[in-house]
Amino acid sequence: MTEAAAAPAAAVLVNIDVDDLERAMSFYCAALGLTVGRMLGKGVRELLGGSTPIYLLQKSAGTLATPASSQRRDYVRHWTPVHLDLVVPDIEAAVTRARAAGASIEGAVQTHAWGRIALMADPFGHGFCLIEFLGRGYDEIAS
Repeated sequence: MTEAAAAPAAAVLVNIDVDDLERAMSFYCAALGLTVGRMLGKGVRELLGGSTPIYLLQKSAGTLATPASSQRRDYVRHWTPVHLDLVVPDIEAAVTRARAAGASIEGAVQTHAWGRIALMADPFGHGFCLIEFLGRGYDEIAS
């Protein structure tokens, strides 16, 4: 692979819609050890401390998700095919911290050849996983 081919195609930014910006900042900082960064206009806050910044976007429940969709935002537990996996050094400590901040755990922590995983949900209905790699991580199962 050439160096040009190894360069990422695009930077990744994480945006999370929430209905209560202050509560979301408190949750994500307490649950994940993030810190509040810049305010980027009304209703947008940057969270720092992970490998990628997270942007919290205040969006009222019941508003349209996009102008081209009839789907409306809600903040009860929902499923989406895109979610966050957060790599942590100690899954038990991370689960305890996230639950104390208001997250819910959705089953027992599972162990696989590559590591351990906890399926979680934040107070806004968004699912996320906490992952603790074991051994060589995903290289344990790569072919």
